[in-house]
Amino acid sequence: MSKLSNQQWQDRKQASIARGQGNVYPVYVDRALNSEVWDVEGNRYIDFGTGIAVCNTGHSHPKVVAAVSEQLSRFSHSCVMVNPYPEAIALAERLCEIAPGDSDKKAIFVTTGAEAVENCIKIARAHTGRRGVIAFNGGFHGRTNLAMGLTGKIAPYKNLFGPFPGDIYHAPFPIDCHQVTIEESLNALNNLFKVAIAPSDTAAIIVEPVQGEGGFYQAPVQFLQALRDLCDDHGIVLIADEIQTGFGRTGAMFSCQHAAVEPDLITMAKGIAGGFPIAAVVGKSAIMDAPLPGGLGGTYAASPIGCSAALAVLDVIAEENLVERANFIGDTFNEHLSLLQQQYPQLILQVRNQGAMIAIELIKNGDAKQANVELTQKIIAHAAQHGLILLACGFYGNVIRFLPALTISNEIMNEGLNDFVRLFHKLAS
Repeated sequence: MSKLSNQQWQDRKQASIARGQGNVYPVYVDRALNSEVWDVEGNRYIDFGTGIAVCNTGHSHPKVVAAVSEQLSRFSHSCVMVNPYPEAIALAERLCEIAPGDSDKKAIFVTTGAEAVENCIKIARAHTGRRGVIAFNGGFHGRTNLAMGLTGKIAPYKNLFGPFPGDIYHAPFPIDCHQVTIEESLNALNNLFKVAIAPSDTAAIIVEPVQGEGGFYQAPVQFLQALRDLCDDHGIVLIADEIQTGFGRTGAMFSCQHAAVEPDLITMAKGIAGGFPIAAVVGKSAIMDAPLPGGLGGTYAASPIGCSAALAVLDVIAEENLVERANFIGDTFNEHLSLLQQQYPQLILQVRNQGAMIAIELIKNGDAKQANVELTQKIIAHAAQHGLILLACGFYGNVIRFLPALTISNEIMNEGLNDFVRLFHKLAS
């Protein structure tokens, strides 16, 4: 394919791809390696987004490339529901082994995170015989219809796309910097049980241990433990949506391990396979086996290439100590960004991180109620000019999130942080 400019490719994109599938940057990737990306014009970028927490092991890790190449040389597809293959069984065993808790576990495979979420609801309903599902304000669970219904934010994910499935209810998510307490969230759940859906009719509660699109707010340990107790008391299935938090990202293999909580079901995707599309649900065997044969699956579920990539990713995480590395990365970002906050207390409400899942929330006039969407958008818009790939998020669109590869070198990490600080100074002054 000829070497066109970024703008030429953007023009072609706008003429051929629907506007609903937009792109943050008019920057077209030519190649990428570990934490660095080069576009079709030869410009270099430090990637602090990693495809939205997908390339935890960096772009094109040699062991992942080798595993995929070897698998592709043998076969690319068979459909695990027709003729299975060893790679799928080996990956299921590995995922069950690393999942939190001591319960016997089983796994299923699908293709996307949204499919994993939807299958969790199917499994929970089959197991309990109940209809209701509770999610949280600000949560994000995917773009399919049921997953959108669970998502606790209208724009841009739900706008224009209703109606959504019934029997879905939302409660406030505890956020200390916005004065939403654990007690208030739990009281809201109890209120739902009184006015909207009985606990005996509630199949599942789904929660992100750290909200992703919602703004990187961490669920307090006491809150996750209280949800576990509440679900145990009422026979409700507790689902941990670990799609963005999994595979070492938060300084544990899965974020709910920080709270010593064993969910009944866990969604897994994004960082699972170094960029190859595969997702999974892992959960307690007695719950996972509730659907009848044929009730779960998908044509591309357990892609042999995705399974091979995922097995290599798990090896890399273990061999390169990436769980521990995530904590070091988080500490390094926190140090740099906290110094920036000290310089701009009227603009930066909070620096927060769990491992290498890092964010700063931008405000106006030191007021948590005044979301600084304008500055957030300016930073994202100018990031590429400063050699950075950055992402925004947040219920109000005022959070910059950092999701560096866990394999990023200290040199490139510090270079990128220094570039970000210079960018912030330039736009904040």
